[in-house]
Amino acid sequence: MRTQRQVVDYALQRRALLAGVHSGRVGTFEVCDANPYLLRAAKFHGVPTEVTCPVCRKEQLTHVNWVYGEELKHASGSARAPEELVRMSTMFEEFSVYTVEVCRTCSWNHLVQSYVLGKGGVRAPKPRRRTAAE
Repeated sequence: MRTQRQVVDYALQRRALLAGVHSGRVGTFEVCDANPYLLRAAKFHGVPTEVTCPVCRKEQLTHVNWVYGEELKHASGSARAPEELVRMSTMFEEFSVYTVEVCRTCSWNHLVQSYVLGKGGVRAPKPRRRTAAE
């Protein structure tokens, strides 16, 4: 997206957590704890991926985008489809988006990425100054 900025990727944190799960230091019950609201959001607002769940290896993961921001008012804290994010980025000055990966089979969930969207960070081209000769 054109206005996406302040991107934070959580891949290293995910890798460390999965290393703990596969080594037995962290139990699967600790990481497979998605609440029903997140699972429902994955079903209706999620984007299917080609990545297989790293815990149960039975199903492809789904990405869910959560939006937060003062300007969003009642929409803050809700799941949104990518098409809605594009529309919202032209309507609002600034809001945060958190992308969470979810396995609908075993309830694995992890924050994948966060970023800021909105038209507030997009600089409009400065008007050209007229010279004395014009």
